[in-house]
Amino acid sequence: WYQRRVRESSGINAEYGKAVVSTQSTGKAVEESVKKESGKEFMCDEKYGYIHSCPTNLGTGMRASVHVDLPGWTAEGLGSLQARCEELALQPRGTRGESGGQTGITYDISNKHRLGYSEVQLVQTMIDGVNTLYKEDLLLQKKHGL
Repeated sequence: WYQRRVRESSGINAEYGKAVVSTQSTGKAVEESVKKESGKEFMCDEKYGYIHSCPTNLGTGMRASVHVDLPGWTAEGLGSLQARCEELALQPRGTRGESGGQTGITYDISNKHRLGYSEVQLVQTMIDGVNTLYKEDLLLQKKHGL
């Protein structure tokens, strides 16, 4: 769907920092194009090469998540849910993504940490935390008459 004369396209401040789509045969052409357009160069480490991930996802980059209905926590308040998730090393989001906000009673719950843990540990943290939130939600539903 690209026109033939379009060689590359880039997005700045996308969710993962910088996205580059190119039809060039080499990365060098993209690098030169970005430098010409913005006056900036890509960060390159002599040992590790180019950083090509959002810095918050360096490491395993593993984000395990589940959508779960939490009417009790919703009645208790978003601040209370956020505080509890912090204690459980979880991150609550709305179902519209990182910056889409929360609507209704359904949340996207994921592991908060991305660095220093194995994939198994990160997934298990999410599973254990969501199970805990669900059990607590049942009690909160009773408390709020839901």
